[in-house]
Parts: sequence; structure tokens; C-alpha cells
Amino acid sequence: MSGLPGVGGESRKIRVAVVGAGEFGRNHARVYREMDSVELTGVLDQNPERAAKIAQEFAVRAFESLAELQGQVDAATVAVPTVVHAEMGCRLMALGVDVLVEKPMAATLAEADALLDAARKHQRILQVGHVERFNPAVIAVEPVVNRPLFFEVHRLGVFTPRSLDVEVIYDLMIHDLDILLALVKEPVTEVKAVGIPVLTDKVDIAHARLEFAGGAVANVTASRVSTERVRKMRFFQQHEYISLDYTRRDALRIGVKKGGPEPEFGFEKLPAPPTEPLRAELEAFAEAVRTRIAPRTDGVAGRAALELAGRVMESIREHDERVQPVTQKPAEPTRR
Repeated sequence: MSGLPGVGGESRKIRVAVVGAGEFGRNHARVYREMDSVELTGVLDQNPERAAKIAQEFAVRAFESLAELQGQVDAATVAVPTVVHAEMGCRLMALGVDVLVEKPMAATLAEADALLDAARKHQRILQVGHVERFNPAVIAVEPVVNRPLFFEVHRLGVFTPRSLDVEVIYDLMIHDLDILLALVKEPVTEVKAVGIPVLTDKVDIAHARLEFAGGAVANVTASRVSTERVRKMRFFQQHEYISLDYTRRDALRIGVKKGGPEPEFGFEKLPAPPTEPLRAELEAFAEAVRTRIAPRTDGVAGRAALELAGRVMESIREHDERVQPVTQKPAEPTRR
């Protein structure tokens, strides 16, 4: 059994807790409970009844305060509302607990920097919950990426009453922004975006056009008010086209075998590990806790995605200011 080093060179399971017992927190608890390398110790939530319900479901303890976690756990998932990610994460790291904080890692870049500073100060592992990086389709395409020049990305979902405390850019699009940064590995030089509220007072559907330093361009669309669920990315590089489906967790490579007026194409389904993305993410977190090696979605990567999401939002605001005079309701004529 793999685990943290223990007394006398023995090893033990990593003790974990889940802070935040909502939908995300419950899923983390479920997967932790299934993992051999960790021991789910308990859950904590500001709503004691909700914490008790999840604790009973998984036969673990319901903690009453963060302070109770000190010395009882090695690591914790932070699945609370975004506005308190930084506060909870920093407090946990000060208690000596390694942290996986859900995305977006913080509400502001200043709060993201506070998390990074706390991780350095207390020598803690900080992982950000960009779970799509662990999607088998993404894992499958990473080895074949070769200077892609054009991306088309669609992440569309039907409306659900969750994650409405943030714009769709931070709820959905940030997954793809993180993946684009990881695949292209170049800074974004230009951002043009538009977005509108539909069912909430925040942006519910948005489109962004990104240009990278090396010339690659990405069109990214995200919606939480669509009539169907679509999770796809397509990208083009020299002599080939690659399509990945996040929902099916597979990827297809289409290459040109012969050019000219009668071209021939080769189709290859890329090998993808049959793994649940959340399971792979939490196993990576456990491995980082055990080895003290930074995970692929560390705090630096999480901050980069948050910074790019902020640039998308700023472009949307600039666009709103330009079109606002046009969309204002015309004044009614004066009656005589």
C-alpha cells in the first residue's frame, strides 16, 4: 500500500477531509471513500445538518470547525463558494494541511496570490481543481500536440441552479482556458470577447477569441443556458485535425496521408485511459501530498487560468460599454 512515510519507515494512508458539503464536496467525498491510498476522515460545512448528512452517508466524522482538522488530517478539498476559497485555503495551510481548492482558485488575483504565498510560507501542496486536465481525452491528445494553429471550443450546458455566484467564464470557460494554456504553452497576446446575462444577473453565455504569441488562435464558447450539453474541442495543426469530446472522454486524430486533388485521410482513435477524471485528479493530489512534488494543476497554473479569465471578463465589459448606447430603450416622446 502506498501512503505517507510513517514511524519506523512504515507507510500509512493519507488522511483527507472535505470542506464544503455541496454537490462538488459530496463527489469528492465519494471518490476519496473509494480510494485505497487515502482515508476519508470527515467533512465540514457551515450547515451542520448538511455536513451530518454527508458524514452519515460515508460513515465518517462531521467536523464542527477548521481548527478540529489540525493534526487529524494531512490534506483537504476546499469546495466552498468561490468568495471564501482563499480564506479557507490559507487557514488550512496555516494548520499544516495540504489543499486542493476547487476552480476558480479564488475570486481575485490578489486572493490567488495569497494562496500561493501561504503555500510557500507553510510548505504546503496547493492544487487547483481543474478536473478537465485529467479527462482521458485531454490525456490522449497531449502527446500529439505539435504547434496547433487554430482551436474551436464549445462548452455548453443546460441551466442548473449551481455555481451561480460566478460568471460563466469562471464556472465553465475557465476549464478550456486552462487547457489551452497547457497545450499551447505560450502567452495570450490578444483577447476579444462578448457575453450576456440570460437567466441570471451575471454573464450566462460568452464567446472569446484568443490569440497567442506564436500565432495560434482559439475561439471559445461557453454557455449554461443551452438546450443541449456539448463539451468539445477541435484543433488544427500541420496536415492534421484533432477532435476531442470531453463527455465521451475520447479523441480522434485525422491526418492527411496523401494530398492533391484526390486526397487520402487516415483516422486514428487516440488511446485514452478509462478513468473517471475526478478519480484521476484526486489520485494526482494524493500523489503530490505523498511525494511533495507539485501537481500538474498547481497554484501557478490555477492563477494563470484565473488571470486569463479576468482578461476575458474585462473584454466583455469593454464590449458592453461600446454597445450600451445602442441597446438602451429610446425615450418616450413628450406629450403636449
